[in-house]
Amino acid sequence: MGAVRAVTAGPSIWRNRDFRLVWSGQALSEFGNGVSQLAYPLLMLALTGSPTAAGALAAVRAVPYLLFGLVAGALADRWNRKRTMIACDLARAVNMATIPVALALGVLTPVHVFVAGFLGGVLYVFFNAAEGACLPNVVRKEQLTAAVSAQGTAQSACGVVAGPIGGVLLQFARGLPFLVDALSFLVSALCLAFVRTDFRDGDSPSAGSTPRGSLRAEVVAGVRWLWNHAALRLIALTAAGLQLAISGVTLVAIVVVRDSGASSATIGVLFSALGIGGVIGALVAPRLKDRLGLGGLLLSVLWLQGALWVVPAFSTAPIVVGVVLALFSVSMPCFGIAALSFQLEVTPDHLRGRVGTAFSLLIWAAVPVGGAAVGVLLDLGTPRATSLVFAAWVVGLSVVATGTGRLRALDRPPADASTVG
Repeated sequence: MGAVRAVTAGPSIWRNRDFRLVWSGQALSEFGNGVSQLAYPLLMLALTGSPTAAGALAAVRAVPYLLFGLVAGALADRWNRKRTMIACDLARAVNMATIPVALALGVLTPVHVFVAGFLGGVLYVFFNAAEGACLPNVVRKEQLTAAVSAQGTAQSACGVVAGPIGGVLLQFARGLPFLVDALSFLVSALCLAFVRTDFRDGDSPSAGSTPRGSLRAEVVAGVRWLWNHAALRLIALTAAGLQLAISGVTLVAIVVVRDSGASSATIGVLFSALGIGGVIGALVAPRLKDRLGLGGLLLSVLWLQGALWVVPAFSTAPIVVGVVLALFSVSMPCFGIAALSFQLEVTPDHLRGRVGTAFSLLIWAAVPVGGAAVGVLLDLGTPRATSLVFAAWVVGLSVVATGTGRLRALDRPPADASTVG
């Protein structure tokens, strides 16, 4: 199947010095973020005693992607991507270090934490836009899936270990997790500084080399390119629909297991399957894509998740729910890695920042919608009814994605594949 079947060809990505540096920097940043993830709400609770304030802090940290995602993508296509990433890492280090310094001086306030959380979110958006566009210039085209998988594995692994480590650090000192996070950004910037590869395609217009239109026009150009690419449009909309459903799976599982009489400790053990499953999914994604093809893998995940949603409607046994959660967490990285590698492969270099952030924005927007929907459905009905509603939603997505034939067309030889139009 041409390039689709070539994901394992060629030398290992780990022989690529520049990729090792980019991967190390990303892994360190993810670890630092994970360490401070738990510390943020706990610190806000300690300062205010208000769960509402802690919840508002989570929203403040997440909202920058919705506000600045598309603009960040356009600017990442204008600016030097490597310098952008290094500057964001250094700024994030300083921003994060202000929290332990203020704690040590006894002047930390809730407003300070809100501002630091918001600024950290803004800097993450710009870093992420540049990072998402650079990978095809660091590894070969046929290695993209393996490289995206390696990054996804690091992200999932950090999600498993960073939270508990952050909790331990918090026991020693409230500011320690934030200090560790600041140091992780500094080391990440150092790793990126030693990368030799230019993060922009040599054949692509470089920053300042061509006349620029307005920022709004460039954003629109990126969104329009994504929308006009039939296969990528379908994948993006399907991914958003799948994310809407998956955003509610943890709450449904909690209610189902709680209603069956399981203890909080049992629920905690079950949810450890989410992090472990994410690591496994990221590791196996390249092999599954190699075996099933891009379209075959995406469709397999869709139909599998449609079937998984039915299970909690008829079985509340904790072990069964645990298996369902594990399969959800394994399958989602498979879909995400396959989709992202395809997006990076087909998008022209000078548009990757804009197209990548437009793609991601659909996913981010689906998260609060899914979270709100599951809450309403559980209030109005039962966990069984909620599971069946989401099952019907995902099966509907699967029927549409299968019926168009566009995903299956991706597994045919390139001359027959449907792309734009």
